[in-house]
Amino acid sequence: MRSDDVGKDGEVAEALLLDAALESIPYGFCVWSPQFRLLMWNKHYRDFYGFSEDAIHRGMTLEDVVHLSARLGNHPGQSPDQFYEHYTSDLLANRNGARQKAQEVVAGGRIIETAHVYSEKLGWVVTHEDITDEIARSESQQKRKLELERQNIRLDAAVNNISIGLCMMDARGRLVICNEPYARIYNLPIQLLRPGSQLEDILAHLFDMGMSTGGTKDDYIAWRREVISRREYGKNIHELNGRTILMQHHPMKDGGWVSTHEDITEQRQAEARIQHLARHDALTDLPNRIEFLEQMARVEAGLTRGEMAAVLYIDLDHFKAVNDTLGHAVGDEVIKQAAVRLWGTTRESDLLARLGGDEFAMLLRPIDGIDTAARVADRIVKAMRAPMVIGGQQIEIGASVGIAVGPGDGTTTDHLVKNADLALYKAKSEGRSTYHFFEPGMDAELQQRRSIEAGLRLAIERDELRLMFQPLLALEENRVTCVEALLRWDHDDRTISPVEFIPVAEETGLIVPIGEWVLQEACRTAASWPGDVRVAVNLSPVQFRNKDLVGQVKAALSEAGLAPTRLELEITESLILSDSESTIAALHELRGMGVRISMDDFGTGYSSLSYLRSFPFDKIKIDRSFMRDIATRSDSQAIIKAVIGLGQSLGMTTTVEGIETEEQLAMVREHGVSEIQGFLFSPPLKPKALANMLHSEAVKGQAKRRAS
Repeated sequence: MRSDDVGKDGEVAEALLLDAALESIPYGFCVWSPQFRLLMWNKHYRDFYGFSEDAIHRGMTLEDVVHLSARLGNHPGQSPDQFYEHYTSDLLANRNGARQKAQEVVAGGRIIETAHVYSEKLGWVVTHEDITDEIARSESQQKRKLELERQNIRLDAAVNNISIGLCMMDARGRLVICNEPYARIYNLPIQLLRPGSQLEDILAHLFDMGMSTGGTKDDYIAWRREVISRREYGKNIHELNGRTILMQHHPMKDGGWVSTHEDITEQRQAEARIQHLARHDALTDLPNRIEFLEQMARVEAGLTRGEMAAVLYIDLDHFKAVNDTLGHAVGDEVIKQAAVRLWGTTRESDLLARLGGDEFAMLLRPIDGIDTAARVADRIVKAMRAPMVIGGQQIEIGASVGIAVGPGDGTTTDHLVKNADLALYKAKSEGRSTYHFFEPGMDAELQQRRSIEAGLRLAIERDELRLMFQPLLALEENRVTCVEALLRWDHDDRTISPVEFIPVAEETGLIVPIGEWVLQEACRTAASWPGDVRVAVNLSPVQFRNKDLVGQVKAALSEAGLAPTRLELEITESLILSDSESTIAALHELRGMGVRISMDDFGTGYSSLSYLRSFPFDKIKIDRSFMRDIATRSDSQAIIKAVIGLGQSLGMTTTVEGIETEEQLAMVREHGVSEIQGFLFSPPLKPKALANMLHSEAVKGQAKRRAS
């Protein structure tokens, strides 16, 4: 073999070795000459760009290769000339031996990373690596990282924005995480909030700061250890610096746990307030009916053993009138002042409650005898008699008290309460501002009263009410000048006396609609009488509390077509005693219309002359009680004579009720009385009988005048 042949063989071997090396590297490889001509490449290079084996050749220009590559779908979004211009600029800018990287997009969306370095002997050596999957993995990892960060942010926000404290401990009792409310509730120092802090260190700090759990620190830590070891749910309520904390232990599967901590101070206070309100009156803060009855029930066992206790039922007198006339604000203030006064009458062991409205109750326990209850009741009556000053206005009410003493009056709550209520009704019926003990037989009285009340509510609707009329004889004229309308109630096959039902009607307020009916019926009946005969109608003080009383009178007169001068309204001293400006104003308005106002039953009440001065009455009616013994008692004669003389001097008509004998008539006639009323002249008559009497009298009067 020649030496030159040997040299040629060596070059071939080197070329083969270079080709093998180029083909074995795991990425694309090519070399561009300084004149941008293709000098070398490998199969990976062709595959990346989709070049066939014979599509490229040594010495091919870079520009031709770029156009070929573009036709195969590489470098989308750029024209071949744009890519060529950009690529050559990068190559020319990198001739300092540094390795410069760039990325290209080829057909199918694959991403190729190129790296070129310049060699003066060869030109630009360029490597090509498909990094599509690597980028996808990196992006996926980045997405996962961002998602984890977002989840951590959300978790952190959720943990720190919930209202309760939360902390997580691992199986070894080391802090994993806690939130801001947890740190705030316990005011923990920063070193105990770091992950890894031991539970026992945290608890020791809290007990040092004053935490109270109902036991010692060791007891509490032992309880926590037991709950942790059992891996069971547990809860505990403890106190720290005046706050109440609810801790709940929630075990986890790995042996760790989550505990929640809630400040329930306000919740406990609200619950306590709700419980208090459920058993106490909102206006006076006294125990209410529920609390009173429960306390009563606890006394029952002692009563069965013979121990004594008393129940006092208390009702404020005239409270409804105050509430109706002065308004609910004043009424509430009356209730509050009454509660204070009543509380001042109690002993330390007694219970005072407000049952509702103006009703109070008192439980006296224990007592030695009924005199103890009497002394307390007497203090109550006296305390409530004193006037109240509210808003610069003096208000007088009073209180009535009913007393039941166990075990004599009952050994159960229901029995004692019922009997105290019966006794209260009796006290009120006896004139109020007094007290009364329960007595056998009161139940029957109450049943009768309730029966009357129930019947009265339907009396008008059932047409059970009717009027009787009793004439009044004018002595000087010797004829009927006025007729009094008297109410009768036919119920359950009997006629019930006004003495029985009027007090009930007044107490329940039913007197207002009943009184309106009486006005209408009396005016309608009187409209058919001779033109100068008046009708007298009694008015209850309760009716004056109705602000529309004057309107009712006007309506009754208008509907009947009766002149106001033919209506006479009779009132009692108790109405003037109230000294209400609205009452006096109403009386003046009625009198201004022409309606006559009469003082009824004069002499049975206070009979103060100041009443006659406070309002110019048209008539004074002397009560029938003075007529029973006028013939035998000189003082009765003197009183009648004085009242008649007083009426004459004041220009008022005087009427004497209850004239039943000629002797009585002669005596009052002698003293100069204006009118008489009584059975001697006429009993109460039905409307038709009265009409006949009046028309007959009118005919006689006309005949007498014609004869004269």
